[in-house]
Amino acid sequence: MSGLSSSLARLNVRLAFRAPLAAEPLFGHLVATAVPGVEEWRDGAYRRTLRLPHGVGVVALAPRPDHVAATLWLADPRDLTPAIGRCRRLLDLDADPAAVDEALAADPALAPLIARGPGARVPRTVDADELAVRIVLGQQVSTAAAATTTGRLAARLGEPVADPGGGLTRLFPSVDALAALDPADLPGPRTRAETVIRLAGALASGELDLSPGADRDTARRALASLRGIGPWTVELIAMRGLGDPDAFPATDLGLVRALDAVGGPNPERWRPWRSYAAQYLCATLDHPINRLPADRTP
Repeated sequence: MSGLSSSLARLNVRLAFRAPLAAEPLFGHLVATAVPGVEEWRDGAYRRTLRLPHGVGVVALAPRPDHVAATLWLADPRDLTPAIGRCRRLLDLDADPAAVDEALAADPALAPLIARGPGARVPRTVDADELAVRIVLGQQVSTAAAATTTGRLAARLGEPVADPGGGLTRLFPSVDALAALDPADLPGPRTRAETVIRLAGALASGELDLSPGADRDTARRALASLRGIGPWTVELIAMRGLGDPDAFPATDLGLVRALDAVGGPNPERWRPWRSYAAQYLCATLDHPINRLPADRTP
């Protein structure tokens, strides 16, 4: 796989969605958790590198009232369709917000939250393997600390990419590269480093399958069987990586605070849409994931 040529012509695509779309918490989450060199916010767009079947790519995604404007740079034009599919999955654009909101708004605890900002989407991923590694690296540290640690790892192990439209420099490291590390090569507690390497090895070998077609129950069991991965990690990967609309990381501290603020309702009553209920609850928190940064070029 070769780096991306800066002279490659770009492709502009309109990504349609069912309105409404709560864009600020969706894009805010992606920007707040961005891995330096792999992701950035520039000129009103979330931008990131992509590992695609035939080469590398870069995409810029900007929310508009009736669509998401996507600008793609691709090393191989055959990757247009898979790149679009990954972008749609990342932004959860195939969700049906009317069905979700109607069901959840029947609960008085959630109805005011939905009225304030309808159309919640789950911030997902272009690569569930990458996401799983990032979630483990982010265990028990702040959002900013997780981004810093992961950015250093990407700078060291990620394949270089020449970005024709911004400041991106790397692909996220492959699970093969991560599986080959020694725990001493990773910053932070040794137990977490061992878990990252164990997870990467399971993904690289195919023992664990998080691909879009993976069986969710099988993937959950495989994740839970890995030492160092607990219920919070399993649920977050199920929500954002496997696309489970009913995943719910009940022990997440922010989610616990948000639940308490609305009276501590039982999340079981939000089935089968608990992932979306979690988005509405988390959107009430005073946290950078719920805000877009100033619209400026770095």
